[in-house]
Amino acid sequence: MPLNGAFLFTYQNSHIGLPLAFMNNKFSIQEYVRWSDVDYAGLICYGAYLRFFEMAETELFRTAGLPYGKVFEEFDFWLPRVQLHCDFHHPALLDDLLAVYAFIGRIGTKSLTLNFEVYRSKDNLLLAEGRFVMVAVSRKNFKSIALPPLVIEKL
Repeated sequence: MPLNGAFLFTYQNSHIGLPLAFMNNKFSIQEYVRWSDVDYAGLICYGAYLRFFEMAETELFRTAGLPYGKVFEEFDFWLPRVQLHCDFHHPALLDDLLAVYAFIGRIGTKSLTLNFEVYRSKDNLLLAEGRFVMVAVSRKNFKSIALPPLVIEKL
């Protein structure tokens, strides 16, 4: 459960018997649907899911030993999103506690795909699924480059 309204993050093995790596695991955070996430009817606005996805993404990278504040400086690259996708299954409501799972869908030479699942914690109902495709680019000229080997290794 979240402590003092903050979010909690964990990761769990989704493939029993495989080595513990994010490719084979779902990383999760918990976060409440806040006032700024909902519309007049008290239903979550579709754009709020991107906030939840980015929170899970940031903490996944941090837990892998790749905090964005450090990794972008160290390897002189960015990871802009080139594709966002989200399927909405059920609405979330104000003050719902959500479990947001992030996991690696694919790691290519220059890109990676992060997949997301959002569940309402009280009944484990799948509310939304999404994915980001991100491409490694040079910070100097924004041209695509190979993902740094250490990033691939840690993910």
